[in-house]
Amino acid sequence: MEMTGMGTKQHDMQKQRLEQQIRFIIEVDKVKNIFRQTYLADGQRKENDAEHSWHLALSAVLLKEHMKEDVDLTKVMIMVLIHDLVEIDAGDTYAYDAAGAATKREREVKAADRIFGLLPEDQGTYFRKLWDEFEAYESADAKFAHLLDNFQPLLLNDASDGRSWTEHGVHKSQVCKRNEKIPETSEIVWEKMLEIMDKHIEEGHLKAD
Repeated sequence: MEMTGMGTKQHDMQKQRLEQQIRFIIEVDKVKNIFRQTYLADGQRKENDAEHSWHLALSAVLLKEHMKEDVDLTKVMIMVLIHDLVEIDAGDTYAYDAAGAATKREREVKAADRIFGLLPEDQGTYFRKLWDEFEAYESADAKFAHLLDNFQPLLLNDASDGRSWTEHGVHKSQVCKRNEKIPETSEIVWEKMLEIMDKHIEEGHLKAD
């Protein structure tokens, strides 16, 4: 059956959207090749960004009950699934790399423009808005997403005997500075984070000052 008039136009527009979405889906497959400094729980290798993002999305479902403020779980899950896509272009910047941090924002904004720009305009704008909200770290949803982003590597450091902390000579003060907003997001998670840090100070994996 042939499509004519408006039906054909709608079909062509839908087909174009699908092609853009497929292009984006294939492009972000590259995130599987971006490796972080955090080791897997078994310490055998470092995790990649795709594994990290999946872990955060699952953790969001489990840890929502511990947040001080109510959050939009679906929004947070999307936020953590897309927050590191910019590293396809910008690369992973280690949390305690001062030199890398100096150019991180510029590199990641440029990457966000390109990568989210692959999508149909409405979806690209939505993803970019969520990424900007995550980066701003002001809303309850963004605070929860950041808590997940910071808590997960700490848990993996704990499980892998502080391997990444030891390799980079990380200090407790650096970890605390990076997580300074966690107490206002969830006191019980912050309490657990301090417990883990103190344990690894005792074991010599994390520097005390």
